[in-house]
Amino acid sequence: MRAVVNTRYGSPDVLELKEIPKPVPKGDELLIRVHASSVNSWDWEFLNGTPFVNRLMYGLLRPKPGKRVLGADVAGTVEAVGNRVRNFEPGDEVFGDLWDNWGGFADYVCANEATLELKPASWTFAEAASVPQAGVLALQGLRKGGQIRSGEKVLINGAGGGVGTFAIQLAKLYGAEVTGVDAAHKLSVVCSLGADHAIDYMQEDFTKTGKRYDLIIDCQNFRSMLDNRRALAPGGTYAMIGGSIPRVYQLWFLSFVASFTREDRTLCLVAEGPNKGLAELKELMEAGKLIPVIDKTYQLSEVPDALRYFGEGKHKGKIAVEIISTLGHELDK
Repeated sequence: MRAVVNTRYGSPDVLELKEIPKPVPKGDELLIRVHASSVNSWDWEFLNGTPFVNRLMYGLLRPKPGKRVLGADVAGTVEAVGNRVRNFEPGDEVFGDLWDNWGGFADYVCANEATLELKPASWTFAEAASVPQAGVLALQGLRKGGQIRSGEKVLINGAGGGVGTFAIQLAKLYGAEVTGVDAAHKLSVVCSLGADHAIDYMQEDFTKTGKRYDLIIDCQNFRSMLDNRRALAPGGTYAMIGGSIPRVYQLWFLSFVASFTREDRTLCLVAEGPNKGLAELKELMEAGKLIPVIDKTYQLSEVPDALRYFGEGKHKGKIAVEIISTLGHELDK
């Protein structure tokens, strides 16, 4: 089978389209014929070997042999099932986040049945593959603030990216007043999804306006935790989804200090794990209440270009990767 392989860390130029053995499912796994995948920040970080903690998990000097195919999000058709699988059968159309194993940038991948949901019938595979990781992170970020009440103020930093575009839609479904922060060229998408206010981060620092928010979901953190906390209303919550390791340490330190004070504003990291809430997102998808924003769609042989585009930071919403065309014909074979 074909797969996009990285045998060393670096830029998208190190990726190669190769023929590798077709995987064989274990007892609790499904063999999936991948129709589509999508690009996430973790693909970019794993490709580059940053932050360094990723190398401790996936290979210190180079990716481990079993971790050389990127692509966490997948949507495809079940081709075979292990003898302990109970919830799926060959022919089922499924989607999910394979965060533990990756492997979506390939013709086939094996996945534990617990990581998957049946694909909404009305959705394309590319649409379904654009939801799992980004959508789940957005949902988990919103839940950090507890039950959102109508009229509460939610700010989403990095609102024009994959997670941000889902977070806007989910926050509006809960009745929140949403402010989206991102680069100027992404603000049209932010507004089209229902955000009440849009801020160009190059023109205005939301932590210095004097406005306070009940929940801040931060997908692109580059401000200090003290600045972020200053933008929270009393009892408010800051949820970090994306950010550097030093910022994570700042968050943990201030959270530790807050446990000894009367500080009622909460700083937290979104790290519940993959697919927790995917079934709920599926219901919203089937009801037409949640849609992915797909900026561009690439073919399997174009994965290096897809990651290069992601690295430029110009994309709005998600970048999809089609392994099988929408007409059902295999590509590049």
